[in-house]
Amino acid sequence: MYSAQEQTILGSIVIVYFLFLFGVSFYINRRSIKTYDDYNVAGRSVSIFPLILTFVGTAVGGSTLLGFMGNGYSFGMGQQWLNFSIFFAGIIMMFFFVKRIRLYGEKYDMVTIADFTTLRFGEGARFPTVISILIAYSAITGMQFVAIATILHLTIGINMTTGILISWVLLTLKTYFGGMKSVIWQDAFHGTIQTVGIFVLFVVAIVASGGWGRISENAIAMNEGANLSFFNISAVDVFVYLLTIGAYQFVRQDLWQRYWAAKDLKTATRGYWISIVLAFLTGFFVITIGVAGRFGLSMGEIDPTLSYYAIIGHVFNFPMIVVMVVALMATVISTADSFLMAGASSIVNDIIKPRLKEQEDKKLLSFSRLSVFLVSVFSLLLALYIPQLVNLWVTGTAMLVSSLLAPVIFGLFWKGSTKAGGVIAMWVGLIIAVGWQLLGHPFGIHPIYVGFPVSFLLVIIVSLMTKPNDLNNFTEKAS
Repeated sequence: MYSAQEQTILGSIVIVYFLFLFGVSFYINRRSIKTYDDYNVAGRSVSIFPLILTFVGTAVGGSTLLGFMGNGYSFGMGQQWLNFSIFFAGIIMMFFFVKRIRLYGEKYDMVTIADFTTLRFGEGARFPTVISILIAYSAITGMQFVAIATILHLTIGINMTTGILISWVLLTLKTYFGGMKSVIWQDAFHGTIQTVGIFVLFVVAIVASGGWGRISENAIAMNEGANLSFFNISAVDVFVYLLTIGAYQFVRQDLWQRYWAAKDLKTATRGYWISIVLAFLTGFFVITIGVAGRFGLSMGEIDPTLSYYAIIGHVFNFPMIVVMVVALMATVISTADSFLMAGASSIVNDIIKPRLKEQEDKKLLSFSRLSVFLVSVFSLLLALYIPQLVNLWVTGTAMLVSSLLAPVIFGLFWKGSTKAGGVIAMWVGLIIAVGWQLLGHPFGIHPIYVGFPVSFLLVIIVSLMTKPNDLNNFTEKAS
C-alpha cells in the first residue's frame, strides 16, 4: 500500500506516538494516582472538557469509523439508523438514567455495574453481572488489539500476529500505569484528533466528489439512487439495531464509570449531553463519507472494509495520510484502553475486593494493576486464538442485554422488584443468550430477541410472587 520510505515514516510516527502515550501514563501515575478511586474512577473529579471528549472517544471507536464507513459505502444512507439507534438510546439515557446512576454511585461509592446490581438484588446478582461484563469487554478489547494490528499491517507491513502482540504490550503498559485517570486525559487528546480528523475528511470527500448534487447524479446513473435515502433499510434491521447497539448503551460499564468519574452531577449530565450530540454528528459524517466514496470519488471496485484507507489515499497527499492514520489510531486506542479498564474493574472490584479483609488503597491499587494485566492477557488469547472474535463479542453483548438490561431498568425505577426477581432474570437471560448463540440463532432469531423478553417478564412475574426487598427504599434515594 505504501513505499518502503513511507512505511518507515509511518512506523516511526507510530512508535513516537505510543512512547508519548506511555510517558503521559507514567507521569500521571507518579503525580496523581494515590488511591483506588484515582485509578478506577479518576478520583471522581473529572471536569467537563475531558469528560466530553472521553465520552466521544469511547463512543466513536475503530468499529464505528471503519465499520460505519464500510456500511455507508456498501448500503448507503439507510445505515444512518446504526447511528440513530445509538443517539436515541443516548437521549433516553440522558433524561431518565444518568441522574439516578450518578446519585447511586455517589452515595454508595460504586465502581462497577455489579456494585449496583449487588446492592439492589443481593450478592447472588454479582456473579452473573461479572460474567457478562468480563466476556463482553474482553472480547471487544481483543477486537481492538486486532484493529491496531490491522492498521500496522496495512500501513507498515507488520504481520498480524506480531501486530497483535505489539498492540497488547503497548496498550497494557500504558493502561497498567495510568489507570482511568490517564485513560480519560488521553481520551481528551484522542477525541480532539479523531473529531477534527473526521470533520476534515468529510468536507474534503464531499468537495472532491463535486458536492452532494453530483453524488446524487452518479448514484441515479448507477441505478442505485435508493441508497441515498434514509429509509433504504428494512424495519427488521432498524429494530435489530435498536435492540442491540441501542440497548447495549444502557448497560455499558465504561459509560457508568464516567458518570461516576465526573466531579459532580451537573458535569456528568452536561458532559454526556454534549458528547452524544458530537458522537451523533461524527457517526453521521463517517457514514456519509462512505456514501461519497462510492458515488462521488470514482475509485472503482474496492473492498468496503478498506474504504477508509482507500478514501484517504484518494483525496489526500502522504503528509495528510499520516495525520489520518494517526486519527484512526487515536480512535481505536481511545476505546481499547477504556474497555480494558472496564473489564479490569470488574475483576478487582467484584471478585478480589469483596474477599479482602483489609482494603487499604495500596493493596487495592496493586490488585487493580494486576487485574489490568489479567484482562489484557485473556483478551490477547482471544485475539490470537478465536478466529470468530466478532461473534464472541456479539455473544457478550447479547449476554449483557439479555441478562442485565431488564433487572437494571427495574432496579432503577421499580421499588417492587425483588432479589429473587432480579437474580433469576439475570441467570435465565444469560443462559438463553449463550445457548441461543451456540445453537446458531435458530430460525434466524437474534439471541436478544429471546433472552431479553424472557428476562423482562421474569423480573415482573417472580417479583410479584416473592417478598419485597429490605432495600425497596433504595429506589427512592435518587429522586
